[in-house]
Amino acid sequence: MDIVERFINYTKFNTTTNKENGLKGIMPSNPTEYELAIFIKDELSSLGIKDIILQDNAILIAKIPANCENAPSIAFFAHLDTSSEQKNDTKAKVVKYTGGDICLNEEQGIYLKFSDNPELKKYVGDDIVVTDGTSLLGADDKAAIASIVNMASFFMQNPNVKHGKIVICFVPDEEQGLLGAKALDVNLLGADFGYCLDCCEIGELIYENWNAADCTMVFKGVSAHPMNAKGKLVNSLLLAHKFISLLPGGEVPECTEGKEGYFWVKELSGNSAKTTLKIDIREFDEVKFQKRLEFLSDMANSFNKIYGQCCDITLKTRYENVFKFLKDENSLPIKLAKDAFSELNITPNIKPMRGGYDGAAISAKGVPTLNLFTGGNNFHSVFEYLPVSSLKAASEVIKKIVINAAK
Repeated sequence: MDIVERFINYTKFNTTTNKENGLKGIMPSNPTEYELAIFIKDELSSLGIKDIILQDNAILIAKIPANCENAPSIAFFAHLDTSSEQKNDTKAKVVKYTGGDICLNEEQGIYLKFSDNPELKKYVGDDIVVTDGTSLLGADDKAAIASIVNMASFFMQNPNVKHGKIVICFVPDEEQGLLGAKALDVNLLGADFGYCLDCCEIGELIYENWNAADCTMVFKGVSAHPMNAKGKLVNSLLLAHKFISLLPGGEVPECTEGKEGYFWVKELSGNSAKTTLKIDIREFDEVKFQKRLEFLSDMANSFNKIYGQCCDITLKTRYENVFKFLKDENSLPIKLAKDAFSELNITPNIKPMRGGYDGAAISAKGVPTLNLFTGGNNFHSVFEYLPVSSLKAASEVIKKIVINAAK
């Protein structure tokens, strides 16, 4: 089966992650994620892969045995869900790009505009997969699934090509805090290291990401009727605002870039008696990350001394920087990726990821995992698009990684 046909088949499953179910601990949060997993399981089985596990939570693991001694066991990861920004069914189509704007929906006057997407000039003459402008395309992350299944098909059809054990793993609900990856038992994989395919444009290569933590603060006030509140009323909303005002003003998402960390005041809710404040903490450097956590903790202690045990603070690490587990830039997983890019004449776009991905959670469990491009553009947008040449390149990269690892 052609890789484009595989991808479009996957887009027909509406696997929008359901945040309400996710908060309730329901996995997969959308039952259609499990339906897609069944579909892929049957597809892998039809390729002749026999070692396949599909768990009730929609985690799918398949293994192709090694035919080469001493080659490392490599895992490849993708996620089944799509982002919750759009819930409409995907109507994917392939267009031949000849330049200029692309009409996605003539009836509604929706266009993928060249002025907003100047990188389109690189794809003149290429086939591009788009939607009708009313939904996500789902290249995040179904392009990854198509690339991995396509790679698996190659090795099953070419048993004389040497390779180590290939592990395929698809997880649910990445789009809400890496829930599937956090639920994954990596002991079932038997992998030495791995690669997520969850980056965007062709060439992207990620082996650094945030250290991330969540801060939840509960401010407790003292209620009193306003007619006789003087000296009695303690307004928890105002305490929370005072706390926020003491955070470093420029260290916020809208004022930072590259490896600059931040505090993100994300949610404030409550009343004068009780107020909950939620803050995201992000930092690449581990020492700086710990200092940010200590800063918030010290601030909370100071407030309690000044205002009399007015607040409780909970700090929880969400995920860690993958580079911590890869050790250095000469590690085998990084070298194999760079070599594959070079051999395929793909210019690597190496950059720190100001976000998280499944590999962050998986790396912390003992399987160091990089992040590779899927080839898609404009993730989480109705203007998401996927050049076919980039999709094919993503599959060729991981095929080359497996082959080179067995040399």
